[in-house]
Amino acid sequence: MTDALGWRRKFGVIAPSTNTIVEPDFYRMTVPGVTSHFSRIHIRDQNMSDDAGMTRLLEQIRAEIGGACARVLTCEPDYMVMGMSAETFWGGIEGNRQFIEQIQQATGLEVATGAEACRRALHLYGAERIGVVTPYQPIGDENVVRFFGELGFEVKSIRGLRCPTAVSIAHVGENDLREALLEVDGDDIDALVQCGTNLSMVRLADEAERWLGKPVIAINAATWWMALRDNGIEDRIEGAGGLLRDH
Repeated sequence: MTDALGWRRKFGVIAPSTNTIVEPDFYRMTVPGVTSHFSRIHIRDQNMSDDAGMTRLLEQIRAEIGGACARVLTCEPDYMVMGMSAETFWGGIEGNRQFIEQIQQATGLEVATGAEACRRALHLYGAERIGVVTPYQPIGDENVVRFFGELGFEVKSIRGLRCPTAVSIAHVGENDLREALLEVDGDDIDALVQCGTNLSMVRLADEAERWLGKPVIAINAATWWMALRDNGIEDRIEGAGGLLRDH
């Protein structure tokens, strides 16, 4: 039998319990016949005011992600989508590979991650030199730079917003994000990338592509694009950036 609303695909989505942005972003970018079904990782200590705090946050995710996968499997999804990004960059290429393998083993399903989605998008655009905006502490930025560097991209500039808590990431407004984009941009930058699924960047990235004249990859849009295209869904979406509109 086919699901009445998710008759094309049902996506199982894993996100931290503190994240208030990725779920409405995914709902806003949905297309007919595709539904997303969230399972939350319980974040008990959301402090990420320094490197140690961010490391503890990642440790909580690792401890809880198996249970979150088990819960979402009960709705019988067709495909998995990661509504979090820091863990997908951690440990460079090998760390991302191990993370994907972990989700595949836990669910038996293919998975879209933010790190892999950004890789595909940058290759699609032929970008080599990038500027990056994150909500992370320095240790998070180091892992992002490592991941992209191991892929052959040059991170010319990166701005970590150093948000003090996991929830506070969603409090960053468009003025601050616009300033961050302008700070990491330059004539020697081919594309801009935003990491952190709890940063509200999808709408701003779509606008910024027009006034910067280059790709601005919002991680939630890139991850959703990867999920749709991996499943043969070619619908084009307006207002969420060039990836979903043109590719």
